[in-house]
Amino acid sequence: MSSSKPPLLEHATRDLARFASAIQFSDLPKEVVERIKLCVLDHIGCVLYGAVLPWTQKVAALAMAEGAAPVASISGMGKKTSVALAALVNGTSGHAFELDDIHKESIVHIGSLSPPVAFGFAEASLAKSGKATGQQVITAMVAGYEIGARVGNAATMGLFFRGFHPQGTSGVFASAAAAARMLNLNAEQFQHALGMSGSQAGGLMAAQEGAMVKRFHSGRAAQSGVYAALLAKDGFTGITDVLEAAYGGYLAVYSDTPNARRLTDGLGKEWETLNVGYKPHASVTSIHTALDGLTEIMRENHLKAGDIARLETGLSPMTHVHCAWEYKAQGVTAAQMNLYYGLAVTAIDGMAFTEQYKESRLKDPAIFDFITRVSAYVDPEIEKMGAPYRHAARVRLTTKDGKVIEKFLHHRRGSPENPLKPEDIEYKFRHVVSGCLSKANIDKTVKLSAELDKAGDISELLALMAAPVMV
Repeated sequence: MSSSKPPLLEHATRDLARFASAIQFSDLPKEVVERIKLCVLDHIGCVLYGAVLPWTQKVAALAMAEGAAPVASISGMGKKTSVALAALVNGTSGHAFELDDIHKESIVHIGSLSPPVAFGFAEASLAKSGKATGQQVITAMVAGYEIGARVGNAATMGLFFRGFHPQGTSGVFASAAAAARMLNLNAEQFQHALGMSGSQAGGLMAAQEGAMVKRFHSGRAAQSGVYAALLAKDGFTGITDVLEAAYGGYLAVYSDTPNARRLTDGLGKEWETLNVGYKPHASVTSIHTALDGLTEIMRENHLKAGDIARLETGLSPMTHVHCAWEYKAQGVTAAQMNLYYGLAVTAIDGMAFTEQYKESRLKDPAIFDFITRVSAYVDPEIEKMGAPYRHAARVRLTTKDGKVIEKFLHHRRGSPENPLKPEDIEYKFRHVVSGCLSKANIDKTVKLSAELDKAGDISELLALMAAPVMV
């Protein structure tokens, strides 16, 4: 049956494998290297904060019970296990509190997929041969960011609308690419690693309504990428046309509107790594623009939550489906994915960060009261603007004295179009880990991340990430 249909894009998997297997640090533009170093710092903040959360602790207990050879650290826990199981825990931890970076078009948080895999292999390599440089790690991470983003781009929002979670589906290609590059697989082996990844992809969006398993999708994708690369190194074969196969291929199965050309468009010239953005709010990215709009209106007009009679939010179809569902206090995950909760805590507290999503806040009567004043709808203007503006938001606020204030924002703060500055990423990192690390170790981590491309020995940074965090 597969032979009766032409491929969606001939040799796409092969071409991606050839590109990623051959890439060298010297090939990377300076701005790509600088972006990855910011991704590293952001990842470390996410994974160390995530290490203390109950869902991460449960996955860590599962991993440690396996009794695997201790070669790679579980970040923030002072424990070691295999590279694959460390990736399982650290991938879960990195995605544990909706703080990880986001590539908008692909809808993949590659910062909880590519870095934990690269760091795990680096630590194992140091123990075995005493060698693991910052440049090796950066190169592997870029391979993961480039491949993972391109697969997600090609899957389009059609994958999401079918109910699949991009983190667990497209994300597995990011981790496999990072693992394959750390293992120095040749082009053929790399192609088989990608070919195995597609068969391991999984994750359902229904998990957003309260389930811990949403975080686990990221860990499983990271773990699966490690397994794929290790098996490929040993001669195990995967689907060589996994991405483009018209029958049973990844794009054909997971998306009803694939755009296969996005796999290789500008490959090696246009760097998807530069399209990664960061999160100033501890919630799903899709609602950030609405939160920004509400914050700006309240600040500019000196308003408090009690001054607001009605709040209307116009959204893209995807954001409306993704986030504008009835809030029922189903758990931290559900709160972080919910538009109404995010707007309520932003109005009441002036922010939607880590403290606003503590378990103790989820049933706050003041939040439920404010939510009764909030409505959301699909905005026809945003819908016409298409996928590049799926995060756009129109915020219309009516005060109790009848004043109507409206703000239309095209891009969220932290997106590539409206970026955070490097000092903003550092500020976020310091804030996230303030309860986890000492001031001295925070300063060291910032310094070592910024100098990663010059590090011939990354053992000090790995040790900082591995040490048990303060609770």
